[in-house]
Amino acid sequence: MTAASSGHPLSTGPAVAGQAAEEDLRALFGQSIAVFASLAGPTHVVEAANPAFFATIGGQRERTGVPLAELMPELVGQGFIALLDQVHRTGEPHTGRDVRVVLGTGPDAREAFFDFTYEPRRDAGGAVTGIRVIGVETTQVKHAHQLMAEHRALLEQIARQAPLGEVLDGMARCIEDLAAQEVLVSVLLADPDGLHLRHGAAPSLPDFYNEAIDGIATGEGVGSCGTAAHRREAVIVTDIATDPFWDDFRDLADRAGLAACWSTPILARDGSLLGTFAMYHRIPRVPRDFDFALARVFAGTAALAIERHHDEQARRDAETRAEAARDELAKAVRTEQKLRAEAEQRATAAAELADRMRTAAAAQAAVPHPEQCALGAADGCTAPAELKVADSWGDAAWGCQVHAEEALLNVRSAFIASEELGGLATYLNRGPTRAPHAPTTGVPNPSDHADR
Repeated sequence: MTAASSGHPLSTGPAVAGQAAEEDLRALFGQSIAVFASLAGPTHVVEAANPAFFATIGGQRERTGVPLAELMPELVGQGFIALLDQVHRTGEPHTGRDVRVVLGTGPDAREAFFDFTYEPRRDAGGAVTGIRVIGVETTQVKHAHQLMAEHRALLEQIARQAPLGEVLDGMARCIEDLAAQEVLVSVLLADPDGLHLRHGAAPSLPDFYNEAIDGIATGEGVGSCGTAAHRREAVIVTDIATDPFWDDFRDLADRAGLAACWSTPILARDGSLLGTFAMYHRIPRVPRDFDFALARVFAGTAALAIERHHDEQARRDAETRAEAARDELAKAVRTEQKLRAEAEQRATAAAELADRMRTAAAAQAAVPHPEQCALGAADGCTAPAELKVADSWGDAAWGCQVHAEEALLNVRSAFIASEELGGLATYLNRGPTRAPHAPTTGVPNPSDHADR
């Protein structure tokens, strides 16, 4: 076989060899997940591209023979066409790593990341005739790294027992940063009875909206969140303007500029309701796999944070109750000690009084029985002493029947009025005799009991 008849590229001229090389590259990248496109001329006309390229930019734009700037106008404002111009002009290849690009426009726009190379194509004379674009999308890896870093930071917050509001607010902002398109996150917390939802975090939603939905009931058809809480499953509303779940909240959502809401229930390990996690959008939107994964991961993280908060709150409440019980016990002990001290003081005083009474009684027993009444005061009484009168102080005296009755009435009155008046001692030192039954009010001499 001669070289001319072999069909191998090496057996042909330079132009044929170059064409064959392009065909080989297309064959190699035809079924690859790597993106490949061959661009021609200074306007970067798309001569050929593999299925991965068209799948990446959107299947509806699958065509060749047009400049790349016409096929993908969004690249112009992002500097990629200018970079192709530079490679075509200088002949120097360019490589990028984890380069961000927004593909598509409007509702279909998405953020993506690529590792790519712009490789100049040359003719037999070495002149640049076009550019080969070879790239690998790293969006999922990029998002995974971001997600892992943010998730780790949230777990660290939970571990150091940061306030629940701080954790949920940080989580909401994290999701809003990670999402490929604009998203507004809201977390609602379930009341203990599970019948209402309270504001937890929503850093990007307007205050009037958060205030309006704070305390909404859980139930079928109560928006996305109320329904998700009731069903204990995700509720996806792609267009608020037409969904019956939003009949009672449509005007409110319109004022807040909200067009779609995907809500996921936040459940405890035992299946009880902890709250809801919602992702709002400014335009009607259908969730992608990445959105579902994001919702599941952070709903689980929110559950961990909320359960940790509930456990910590229960611990603090228990400590508060224990502290109150300790205070009450200490108060009771102090009261008991006070009462015991008072009882001991009263017992001591009673013992002293009993001793005084025994001493006074002994002294009185030694005094002879007088013949005449001793109860008649300073003007005296000559009636026979027939009756003996005594009081609880240990004082005693003999007198006639008239003065004894008078003494009983007056001493009783004085004694009841105040023990400090001295009872019979006061009566005996009352001065001139007064009319019977008149109560005495004089104050006894402190030395009276000691002298008798």
